[in-house]
Amino acid sequence: MATRVVSPKLLQNLRYFIRPKNSAPSSIKVSPINVTEKPDPTIIKPPTTTSTLDLGDVKELFSSVPTTKLLRSSITLQMAALEPMVDLGMWVLNSRIMETPGLREVILGTVRHTFFEHFCAGENPEDACQTVLKLWDAGLRGMLNYGLEHAADNESCDRNLEGFFQTVESTKSLPPSSVSSVVVKITAICPPDLLKRVSDLLRWEFRDNSSSLPWKLDTLPILSDCSPFYHTLEKPEPLKPQEEHDLHLAHQRLLKLCQKCLEANVPLTIDAEDTSIQPSIDYFTYSAAIVYNKDNNPVIFGTIQAYLKDSKERLLRTTKAAEKMGVPMGVKLVRGAYMSSERQLASSLGVESPIHNTIQQTHACYNDCAAFMLEKISNASGAVVLATHNVKSGKMAAAKARDLGIGLENQKLQFAQQYGMADTLSFGLRKAGFQVSKYLAFGPLQQLVPFLLRRAEENRGFLSSSTLDRQLMRKELKRRLTATIL
Repeated sequence: MATRVVSPKLLQNLRYFIRPKNSAPSSIKVSPINVTEKPDPTIIKPPTTTSTLDLGDVKELFSSVPTTKLLRSSITLQMAALEPMVDLGMWVLNSRIMETPGLREVILGTVRHTFFEHFCAGENPEDACQTVLKLWDAGLRGMLNYGLEHAADNESCDRNLEGFFQTVESTKSLPPSSVSSVVVKITAICPPDLLKRVSDLLRWEFRDNSSSLPWKLDTLPILSDCSPFYHTLEKPEPLKPQEEHDLHLAHQRLLKLCQKCLEANVPLTIDAEDTSIQPSIDYFTYSAAIVYNKDNNPVIFGTIQAYLKDSKERLLRTTKAAEKMGVPMGVKLVRGAYMSSERQLASSLGVESPIHNTIQQTHACYNDCAAFMLEKISNASGAVVLATHNVKSGKMAAAKARDLGIGLENQKLQFAQQYGMADTLSFGLRKAGFQVSKYLAFGPLQQLVPFLLRRAEENRGFLSSSTLDRQLMRKELKRRLTATIL
């Protein structure tokens, strides 16, 4: 067997880093490839199939990850797992310190060379495409998310749309199937204030059958009886002519983006946001899906957040109506990313939170929704992206898929994890024969600060409580060190 060549400095760092198993989880970023050696764009790589989801063979799991990358990623996530450090970082990035010249540059520089480089795919489409190639070389795919959100007016919405067009265009230079979807937030192409107005009117219409919305397009069910309605405490005023005009412009932006994705043969995933505007986001999603999702080939994917108490009921109502209309449903299933803000708003109004009361209830809801969508796929209905960092959920879904006979030829099922996180699960699912994507946020650093803050809040529990990733990475680092010494 050939002996690995590792520098003395790296050996010293490895000896310092490898300690007894007494730490929180970690994850890795996949190995880079030589950008001058691009994969043959005519080849679509099939996954290597095994009979079970095996996360124990660390040598094979991390075979594509160089030691320096493994070590650096472990240290970065070691810091991210320390709650006091996360709390301090969130406080600093939200404080007036960021308005102080000099200090701002130092702070952003620190963020750039740690968390930004680890969790984000670069600052522009070219950077993101290079990351996709690295992932593709390791057997994974990419979900390209140009991190734009919360546009202020029509002018900024139009600029953002051009950014999404460039993202879609960039996929044409990549190997077929290496990009599983382009991701968009509706707040990037429609001002949030208008989305809140539309959401209020949709909520009121659901509660009051006598309400009429003359601007409303054909859509699927958006709300359920258990949906939160405390955002709309009194009957809202109808949209003004200018608001209707702006809403029409926003719809046109989305339809143009859908058409671009259709022409590039890449799906479009619409992210979920907070409950104050989620009804309007679903309205945009479903009205576009009715137009573009045909012949059991979803082009438009909506997002269901399983931490919401009404998520399962909404999923059931929407899919049932979609089937009657002959519209194949594309669903990305996540746990959710706005827990603190949702609970704070509900508490300030003295109402029950829309978030499940316990994490166990969220897990149960996620697994139920995943099983429901897998049943649909087994009956040739719809498609699902199971976005999860939870190993138990991943194993349950993989076992369910095998039991239902959902094979490799079925492209309607894929798993996804955030870039820089849960790579043990990503590689394990890939090894088991499933299509696996990484969610790749990219864009200028200052533009992605809200994204990084949400990741810190969303993943605080994941990084501090689970030990699997860190243990397996530690085991692989120790194995490589031993192999080098011996």
